[in-house]
Amino acid sequence: MVHLTRVQLILSLALAFALQPASAHDPGLSGLAVKIHEDRVEAAATFARADINAIFDTEPTKEQLLQLAPEILSVTSAGRSLLPSAVAIDPSAPNNDIEFRFTYPVSNPGRTWGMRSLLIARLAPGHRQYLSVLDSAGRLETEKLLRADANAFDVRIDTGMPLIEASIPTTFFEFVRMGIMHILTGYDHLLFLAALLIVSRDFMSSLKIISCFTLGHSITLALATLNIVNLSSRIVEPLIAASIIYVSVENLLKHGAPTGRYVLTFAFGLIHGLGFASALREMGVGLNGGGVVLPLLGFNLGVELGQLSVAAIVLPIFWSLRSNPIWVRRWVPVCSGIVALAGTYWFVERVAGFGN
Repeated sequence: MVHLTRVQLILSLALAFALQPASAHDPGLSGLAVKIHEDRVEAAATFARADINAIFDTEPTKEQLLQLAPEILSVTSAGRSLLPSAVAIDPSAPNNDIEFRFTYPVSNPGRTWGMRSLLIARLAPGHRQYLSVLDSAGRLETEKLLRADANAFDVRIDTGMPLIEASIPTTFFEFVRMGIMHILTGYDHLLFLAALLIVSRDFMSSLKIISCFTLGHSITLALATLNIVNLSSRIVEPLIAASIIYVSVENLLKHGAPTGRYVLTFAFGLIHGLGFASALREMGVGLNGGGVVLPLLGFNLGVELGQLSVAAIVLPIFWSLRSNPIWVRRWVPVCSGIVALAGTYWFVERVAGFGN
């Protein structure tokens, strides 16, 4: 049996890891809607009140929100910064959100505008922003998920029809780095993996689980990047949260010894792969049907390296703790319950966020 003080130390680390995503380090989700008209471009950025309050460490005043507005969105054309002709702030938007609205006059249709969402870098690591580009009638033309390291995009103003692009990394190792950062800041993917591995008994069972998850997400990552499969983020992101809930509840109902987990892991890996693919699509990979192999291989390798590095840290902890009957009987259910709550929070947040 492991010495009690050692168990307490390792248990504290494991619980801190499980609690982190659900509390202060939840990455969060915001919205950015860009609407193209023949004579103007309208942009509406919507943030959870808690995210804005965290920037000021208190409830901001209307004047403070007006001072923050220029730091939300950068727009350039022909190398020159464009200023909005109008700025409006709604501190009482639906769902207790704060909305910033900008209007930019269009004087030269056919010109390409560069846009960059700036505020993401000041929010929680891993924060994502749902970008939607609409035509003048409000019909959805394009949607993407932006992050702090992928926050730039181009919009071409051409008779009201947008063409959206994003800058793409150019080297294999840039895509590897991108994959590593995506998994290390993707707390939902990490928590799903932790929920799978917390009931793992030995190296071989863990290897099978990780391999099935890798196989599943690699398949849909490739299919989605090649535009063979295309499922909206409105569906994929809540499904990823639902997968976390399902695995955690299964841990509870089957008393920490679920069977047939390999098939389940493969199936959920297919869903998570669609989430990984969104990162490549944000970069514009696969939009023109070419130059896909290098990004796919590099990004997928980065995801695997990040995933294996996390597993190499947490698995020895879990295996060591399994020698203590109290851990198996009491703390595995507690940790699974915490993970289930985090998954539920994300599910509700994402369904509500995409419904705005």
